[in-house]
Amino acid sequence: MGEYKLIDATSPGYIQVETQKWHDHQLHSFTDQVIEEVPIALVYNGITQAVMMATPCDLEDFALGFSLSESIIDTVEQVYEINITKHDSGFAAELKISSEKFLALKSYRRNMTGNTGCGLCGVDSLAGALRTARQLQKTALPASSAIQQAINSLTSWQLLQQHTGACHAAVWCNMQGEKQLLREDVGRHNALDKLIGAVHRSRLSAKDGFVLISSRASYEMIHKTSFLDCANLVAVSAPTSLAITQAKQINLNLIGFARNGKNNVYHCGL
Repeated sequence: MGEYKLIDATSPGYIQVETQKWHDHQLHSFTDQVIEEVPIALVYNGITQAVMMATPCDLEDFALGFSLSESIIDTVEQVYEINITKHDSGFAAELKISSEKFLALKSYRRNMTGNTGCGLCGVDSLAGALRTARQLQKTALPASSAIQQAINSLTSWQLLQQHTGACHAAVWCNMQGEKQLLREDVGRHNALDKLIGAVHRSRLSAKDGFVLISSRASYEMIHKTSFLDCANLVAVSAPTSLAITQAKQINLNLIGFARNGKNNVYHCGL
């Protein structure tokens, strides 16, 4: 990737709100910290391709991860520049991509204006709903002790969640359960897109380790995880039936209900 610009785009991801709490049979005034949810326009070579609702932090990672997981680009080298700008109504992530990828994008434009972290916005047919994910190399499951270590640390890792109590996390951990990279967002898909972008932008390999998500494992989370080339996905909550089917198809080890010292292995590729 070439020149990388950020313009007027800093945000802690939450705002201060004056509110009241009912406690001990009376109302008390206090200042609450509330997660930000704003429209984020993704603009490619001057044309808006998608508008997503997301938390406006780590937007460069979000733009890059979204572009990869939606197959708008294949590699970070196809992105020449990213500008993040703040507007009255939200933020714009303006990407300058290669002519080849832009022509491909124009030939197949999807209207993806959607709600928070919407996974399949704009798909207009059943055939288009199930997209091809990347095939992964079969690998061993992470040790249960490593998974539990990561689960036990998740609350302390989630700084935005500590402030607001209202966001998801996607974490890349090594096989010992130690955090390597973490991203947060009000939407679970967005958090994973941010992690994808952060890993690729850092030129790191996520093949060794596992991805931990603070949510359920839907089909879309399986699809997106494949763009990290990581064959282990650990979810705090349940997987869906389609997620299990997709995991089997692409050799993804899928673990759900990872909590309280327990987990369920829904698929192991080895």
